Amino acid sequence: MFPFTQLRTVLLAFAIPAFLPAVALAQSAEREVDVELVLAVDVSRSMGAEEMDIQRRGYAAALTDPQVLDAMFSGLTGRVAITFMEWAGDGNQHVVVPWREIASPEDAQAFADLLLAGPSYNMRYTSISGAILTATRLFDDNGFAGLKRVIDVSGDGPNNQGVPVEEARDLAVGNGIIINGLPLMTTGGFYGRYSIPYLDRYYVDCVIGGPASFSLPVKSWEEFPEAVRRKLVLELAGHAMPESELPVVRVAQEEKTDCLIGERLLLQWDFNDR
Repeated sequence: MFPFTQLRTVLLAFAIPAFLPAVALAQSAEREVDVELVLAVDVSRSMGAEEMDIQRRGYAAALTDPQVLDAMFSGLTGRVAITFMEWAGDGNQHVVVPWREIASPEDAQAFADLLLAGPSYNMRYTSISGAILTATRLFDDNGFAGLKRVIDVSGDGPNNQGVPVEEARDLAVGNGIIINGLPLMTTGGFYGRYSIPYLDRYYVDCVIGGPASFSLPVKSWEEFPEAVRRKLVLELAGHAMPESELPVVRVAQEEKTDCLIGERLLLQWDFNDR
């Protein structure tokens, strides 16, 4: 009779070869793409129905634009994977279009059609950190293996709920994810109690991160469709973009932007309203 330890060794010797194909199969189940892209779009209470419609239509138009399509198919594999998520306060994130592979103009059109199929609903507060953390988790077991993973965050105000935005950014970047920004400075000079006039600097100092990350501010809603198109071309292009050519906003200033300004404004106004 075999001693138990010897029997276990024999069983493992037979089990390991049988296990290896399963591991290889699981790994091969991930489809290689040039870019995995999370489009994370702000639907906080400051966004009206018209603004949310502009955002959905802007992204749908950009995803089917010829220059964006050329960028999508210009990489090594000739395909990308994209998902679209709307977000507001901490815990308020909603995936509108789940991960889809885009390898043809027809795939892009199908994604755009899904994006326009349902309504947007705005929610309270602004948690950029919550959006980043949720987007980071969306990469897990999504069926794709991207040569580059990108979170594209657009929003019209600073983080005012959830963990500090720098902590979320650093966690994502530490996991090899690039974060790009689209700060929406579309108030026409009117800033509410929770907004700031230097959102472009805030995004550079507090939100974006990773190799060749960039922020592309939007000064009016008329600029939005073109800004989205340009941003997607930069994110999806198969070749690396020299940093000197990226529209990164870097305003010379003596001190770094206060990355907790949104939380401070929220506390200030909540205290004054008591």
